[in-house]
Amino acid sequence: MKTLKKTKGYLLIILTMAVLAGCAESEKKEAAGNIDEKVTKTENLTKNTSTTSKGEKKEISLKESKLEWTGSKVTGKHNGTVNISGGELFVDNNQITGGSFEIDFSSITVLDVEDAESNGKLTGHLKSDDFFSAETHPNGRFNIKSVSSAGGNQYKVTGDMIIKGITNEISFPATVVMNDGKVAASGDFNIDRTKWDIKYGSGKFFENLGDKMISDEFNIKFEIKTL
Repeated sequence: MKTLKKTKGYLLIILTMAVLAGCAESEKKEAAGNIDEKVTKTENLTKNTSTTSKGEKKEISLKESKLEWTGSKVTGKHNGTVNISGGELFVDNNQITGGSFEIDFSSITVLDVEDAESNGKLTGHLKSDDFFSAETHPNGRFNIKSVSSAGGNQYKVTGDMIIKGITNEISFPATVVMNDGKVAASGDFNIDRTKWDIKYGSGKFFENLGDKMISDEFNIKFEIKTL
């Protein structure tokens, strides 16, 4: 009888361990599935194009298109450029129906600092994780979701801006002119950098910054021309 009880006890222990091992393996697979899902979503953010592609596709002219930035702080401001590295617009019946363009954050330049050493330090800081994380997130993207007329050549553009793998919807005014089958669009607007986890020097997140505080909003000016 004692032997039988011991045998039953051993069997119970073995079954319990097997069940626990199975649960642990299931949890690992479930966790791995969740991680894969998050990675897929992050990758899709940078690969998505505009929500519409109705009409004729027109490639963006990289030589004629440009993006300028201006950042302000208590003691002054800095300005520079960043390259547009690709993109297209879709046009139907002389109306933009969609499109997207990529931004190469590794190409950031500073135009207002003449000293080479100081310029290099500021440029490097802008590329660092304090700002645009150009090494880990070199490419940003703007995906057009809608373009609505505001009268004449004026339009309201709405779309998803992706910076550092983070997506936020923005809207801004733009001037759009079409001539000989080509599109020329320009705009001038501000965005809140902290929405893309760029918090360095922000008074919303850090106290007692004094004259080192940097404005949360920075200005973007762009000119987009198609081939």
